[in-house]
Amino acid sequence: MRIAAAFAALLLVSTACASTPEPPDLARPQAGPVRGLVTEHQRQFLGIPYAAKPVRWQAPQPATPWTETRDATKPGSLCPQEGTEYAEVSSTDEDCLFLNVTAPKSGEGKPVLVWIHGDGVVGGGSLFDPAALVRTGDVVVVTVNYRLGVFGAFGYPGLAGSGTFGLQDQQAALRWVRDNIAAFGGDPGNVTLIGESYGAQSVSAHLLAPASAGLFHKAVMQSPMTLLDMPAGALMPGLEAGPWLAWRSTEEVTGVGAAMAAQFGCADPATAVDCLRALPVEQLFPLMRIFQAVAYGNEVLPDAPDSAYGQGKFHQVPVLLGTTRDEHRAFVGLFYDLAGQPVTAGQYPQLLRTAFGDQAERIAAEYPLSAYPSPSVAWADVLTDRMWARGTSRLAELIGARNPLHTYEFADREAPSYLPFPDTFPTGAYHAAEVPYLFRDAGFEQDSTQPQKELSDAMIRYWTGFARTGAPAADGLPPWPRGQVQSLAPGPAGIRPVDFAAEHRLDFWAGVAG
Repeated sequence: MRIAAAFAALLLVSTACASTPEPPDLARPQAGPVRGLVTEHQRQFLGIPYAAKPVRWQAPQPATPWTETRDATKPGSLCPQEGTEYAEVSSTDEDCLFLNVTAPKSGEGKPVLVWIHGDGVVGGGSLFDPAALVRTGDVVVVTVNYRLGVFGAFGYPGLAGSGTFGLQDQQAALRWVRDNIAAFGGDPGNVTLIGESYGAQSVSAHLLAPASAGLFHKAVMQSPMTLLDMPAGALMPGLEAGPWLAWRSTEEVTGVGAAMAAQFGCADPATAVDCLRALPVEQLFPLMRIFQAVAYGNEVLPDAPDSAYGQGKFHQVPVLLGTTRDEHRAFVGLFYDLAGQPVTAGQYPQLLRTAFGDQAERIAAEYPLSAYPSPSVAWADVLTDRMWARGTSRLAELIGARNPLHTYEFADREAPSYLPFPDTFPTGAYHAAEVPYLFRDAGFEQDSTQPQKELSDAMIRYWTGFARTGAPAADGLPPWPRGQVQSLAPGPAGIRPVDFAAEHRLDFWAGVAG
């Protein structure tokens, strides 16, 4: 009996030891253990490599495993970038393919949001604080670094992957999430891919990319440029018109790459790519914006986006899609007014003629200078409606014909501004104004009013409700049915249906050629 009792006690001790949970600051992804940070509400693991240090202009490769516990209390390096008019960040480190995981303090099987940051040729996952999303929504949030500008979208004749290296980085990060997120309490079968601006452009590419199929189960696109063309002068003074704002054909990208290589002293096609790979990071910075667009017509993204969306060749997942009320004020405010070239009353008709030809007088009559506080705002509102509203409405029509779709317009025209707009420029609900309402940081907490904080809470509950079920819904919030554009603004009646087509004069633009 004593032997049996002793054996039973030993068995109980062994079982207890075997089931002892890991410390909350420790997680075990496949490549090796990581130790992060634990606060009152969350666990956070920063700077986890999801791929090896990339070879310039090659596809990402798996991260090298480790055995010792890796410190995950600090972010990894940002991908190469230099400061811009709107972001004073910089890096020359190409070893930058890191991601960050923020999770509730306990629990398993949580919905997962994977954030693809925008900001064009700058930024990184660690610059966004997901604490409010995690705390309020009870979700796991992953933020990702990926190669930007010339490092992510360079192309050259015969170079495999031309124009798609940043997109391939994101696919590698999504594969990492599929294989590892359960170790952080996330559900690998319930992943929502979310992005804003160029990040939303990436999400729209993943909806088309064959290799992205099955790596995410819902998609959120905030201000995507997917079906936006570019009238002359739209982004900055003197810039020529283009068929796309943020796509380029592989043929075009590789042609530009060959021309740029020659200018950098790498003209021999046999050695040009190796020659360019040998250049210091900072020497390539002048090319960052030239190679900003994602390339199509290749193995990663086979079809032109308008054709692919028009034919329904996109993954069948629920989609949340929207814009801001005054999208283009950000671009006019930064690249016209801040650059010292505000639109004048005399220039306004000429801008319209250059952009829209013989339709200019019709447009000037529809958008008279007398209705706006300045010619710059009039020009911005023309482009908000012509580019953003028209292009996004068309994208919603195509996606909604096949996928569950919910649409919104962020309409807080007093949103705190974190961009260096001139003090005299009325920013309205500018491009990217909604991002701090989801990723609340100290600046938002300080600068926002109580109604704006309440709008932020509602948006977080809508977004995380969508991540959980595929429908943006939460107890106590106004209903948001499919087929209705939901206006999101502060105040008692701020969340309501909006007639998006009337607000942005889409019937007028349907009758305007060019």
